[in-house]
Amino acid sequence: MIQKLIYSLKRKCTEHYLRQTYQCQYAFVGMGQHSLTNLYPVLRYLGVSLKYICVTTTYKAKLIERKYPLVKATVSLDEVLNDEEVKGVFVSALPSAHFSIASQVLKSGKSLFIEKPPCQTLDELDVLISLQRQYGSSVAMVGMQKRYAPAVRLLRKRLGREQLLNYDMHYLTGAYPEGDALLDLYIHPVDLVCHLFGQPGILACRKVAKDSYILMLQHPHVAGTLELSAAYSWTGSEETLKICTRSGIYRLEQMEELMFEPKPSSIFGLPTDKMIRHHALEEHLYQRNNAVPIPTNNQIYSQGFFNEIEAFVSAIEHSHSDVLTSLPSLRMTYGTLLNIK
Repeated sequence: MIQKLIYSLKRKCTEHYLRQTYQCQYAFVGMGQHSLTNLYPVLRYLGVSLKYICVTTTYKAKLIERKYPLVKATVSLDEVLNDEEVKGVFVSALPSAHFSIASQVLKSGKSLFIEKPPCQTLDELDVLISLQRQYGSSVAMVGMQKRYAPAVRLLRKRLGREQLLNYDMHYLTGAYPEGDALLDLYIHPVDLVCHLFGQPGILACRKVAKDSYILMLQHPHVAGTLELSAAYSWTGSEETLKICTRSGIYRLEQMEELMFEPKPSSIFGLPTDKMIRHHALEEHLYQRNNAVPIPTNNQIYSQGFFNEIEAFVSAIEHSHSDVLTSLPSLRMTYGTLLNIK
């Protein structure tokens, strides 16, 4: 009896996966390490049909057609945009090229998924927002995948019921000589605190070294500090967020683990843990399971890449509205980055 139940549950899971199909044609602009590692595997798992991969050189195009014989490799973005079968375009190229490519995609009326950063300035972001409205692209979203991370979605839901006191965030990496660390890297932590806490004002900002900042931000209901630095190492990179609320403390580690520690009670304002021994009880709200190799335990899922791509194609084909990273939703983030600069 138990064996039949287990078999039935496994069969239903398999059938659920097979029923999730996508019929439209898509194109991908760019094929760098990030795309190959984090985006292409999700497209393949979901069964999203790529008709084109657009790159900058004919040599790379030939390599792509050898690797992916069912996909047409091209160096012409116009060829992609003039094909009426293509309903959506993924863009993950050089950050400096994103604004130009995104503008052309939106003018074609096709839906756009653009990796961060979609542009270099708030003015350029407003141009993209205007182009989407003018040319009627049904979906235009930015690859800010941390908003789609399971731990972040759970944390945001929990914080909606909490009385917030303060937070402390650290985003620490190694040197970043290949681009603008503030826009290419720190857009993630800045966007995360905007997403969780709302519009921030900068109370203090200190540049302590090259590409290293200490910030104090004031949101509508909470204040917090951020350390953003490329003065550490990539081997031991760190992304941690601690949030103090009236009821307890939340800790988010690398999007992989979300914990909550309730605060001890007090009697007439006197904390009981000063009088009697207190055993801290930490609740694991979310934790990636490294032992079981299923999709939800993969880093691509826990970091949010899977959910963001699924949200994009589902919004185009099934009219789902689970798009958390529309172009207008990034105005707050870009405004904050501009103020830091």
